[in-house]
Amino acid sequence: MKTVFEKIADRDEGICLYGIAPPKQATEAAALATIAQQQAERVRALGPDGLILYDIQDESERTSEPRPFPFLPTLPPERYADVELGAVAVPKIVYRAVGGESRGAFVSWLEATQARGERRFSVLVGAPSSRSTATRLKLDDAYALQRQHAPELVLGGVAIAERHQRAFDEHRRMLAKMEHGCRFLVTQAVYDASSTKSLLSDYALALAERGVAPVPIIVTLAPCGSPKTLAFMKWLGIGFPRWLENELQHSGDTLATSVRLAEEIFADLLAFARHKRIPLGVNVESVSIRKAEIDASVELFARLRRLLAAG
Repeated sequence: MKTVFEKIADRDEGICLYGIAPPKQATEAAALATIAQQQAERVRALGPDGLILYDIQDESERTSEPRPFPFLPTLPPERYADVELGAVAVPKIVYRAVGGESRGAFVSWLEATQARGERRFSVLVGAPSSRSTATRLKLDDAYALQRQHAPELVLGGVAIAERHQRAFDEHRRMLAKMEHGCRFLVTQAVYDASSTKSLLSDYALALAERGVAPVPIIVTLAPCGSPKTLAFMKWLGIGFPRWLENELQHSGDTLATSVRLAEEIFADLLAFARHKRIPLGVNVESVSIRKAEIDASVELFARLRRLLAAG
């Protein structure tokens, strides 16, 4: 069976990832151990190709809308991956938000990563908004530093279909990230299949014009189990078509409806991507810490993996 590194290198369809956020920094030691054990058991049971660990940042500069839930700092994702989840034998893909980093701190992180002497994966993320006032390190500069100080680091990038709807230029960002060394791309959580298909279409056309092969696109999907979760997902910038939002808000079982719709959305995207010869994979996460929504993410992961296998 291929490793996730081999699947990325071979530009394969069907990479299956599971995403989690580290616990809050203020979590007491006993509670932290319990959370880590529960997450480790869940990941072992799922058996994904890789585990994404997010670098949660305060994104209040991205929008004037009030945050539905207060921002609380989380543990550094690389520390949580290496310490609390160190015994979980699944490749870890660690997100790293570079916007607030100093050059020196980022170089130190890269050198520590390189010194480990093992295959490491990371997704570098820029400032949450071009209007951010606290940006210290630009994403392009971070890529250049990575090539210099940690060339063995396997890089991924972020793709956001909602951003494409505003200026129809997200596919250019995707290509630029590939030129900087990104070997796979991960989307923001998707509930609008149409905007994602528009992005994939422009991406495929641009690749054909340049004679470049696509890298795997990992589509993120997440259950939505309540109006509060819906409000938070919208605050994060996730787009919901009017009809789909109506389906969720007026369903007798919002969570089950969201899982069904997510499966249908991915099936639609998968068929479209296959037609365009773009290798699609999946990443499932839960933006909520409610047990019901976490359990639903496990069910959704199993459904989507079966869907990919059936292709």
